[in-house]
Amino acid sequence: MRRLRAVLSLVMILVFGLAAASAVAAPLDAFAPQSGLAGSLDIAGGTAHIPVMKEAAKRIMTVNPALRISVAGGGSGVGVQQVGEGLVGIGNTGRPLTEAEVQKYGLVSFPFAIDGVAVVVSPANPVTGLTGKQVADIFAGTVTNWKDVGGKDAPITLYTREDGSGTREVFVEKALKKGPQAATANVVNSNGAMKTAIAQDPNSIGYVGIGHLGESIKGLHFDGMVPTQENAASGAYTVTRKLYMNTRGAPQGLAKAFIDYVFSPEGQEITKASGYIPLGR
Repeated sequence: MRRLRAVLSLVMILVFGLAAASAVAAPLDAFAPQSGLAGSLDIAGGTAHIPVMKEAAKRIMTVNPALRISVAGGGSGVGVQQVGEGLVGIGNTGRPLTEAEVQKYGLVSFPFAIDGVAVVVSPANPVTGLTGKQVADIFAGTVTNWKDVGGKDAPITLYTREDGSGTREVFVEKALKKGPQAATANVVNSNGAMKTAIAQDPNSIGYVGIGHLGESIKGLHFDGMVPTQENAASGAYTVTRKLYMNTRGAPQGLAKAFIDYVFSPEGQEITKASGYIPLGR
């Protein structure tokens, strides 16, 4: 009798294990060779999206090597233009579309994650936090030395993002309150480039999506708020934005399947692992 119970228990464990494995694999089943999906999908735009997009693309192409999914950056402006002109199937933005963009191209938006934007410096910088006014004065060029905001006696090197960047738009609107940026600021074209620039310059200051924070750069407290994704999700950190996938008209075929996958439980885990807070549909 005991042996029978043990066998039954083992069978139940195997059944539940197989069911769980099947449930986990289910989102990727949509891309299996027998699914009928074929061809390629090009994705471009916001750079904050890249870790999520690349990991999703990798998993999909592992299931079906006949599919080709390419992921490129370029910023939110590039995402809008390229998807609007039919150059890519999905254009990513780190900001909502404008009414003019929607009307011009007939775009449809899919917000899938929340991201915060953090003010960052080199880990070698002793400053740990700044007020909103101090940040605004630094980026306006009226404060030019770290000693004026509690740091060492050294000139401040400014870094900002290019026009059309979703990260820049959120930073200007919510951190700078639409205040000016000094013409002397160095312009970089991605979160990755900003991260590299700040890490290499001990007197620098810039901003990145919170998902890009790491050992090579230091996120500053902003008006006493700590830049973490948990705080961004709860509202305790307010310099935040949503990340969007956009298509020209309703998505079809591989583009629709890809978007569905990003919203699936597995896709949301990828979003979390990339440092963002996933949003449901």
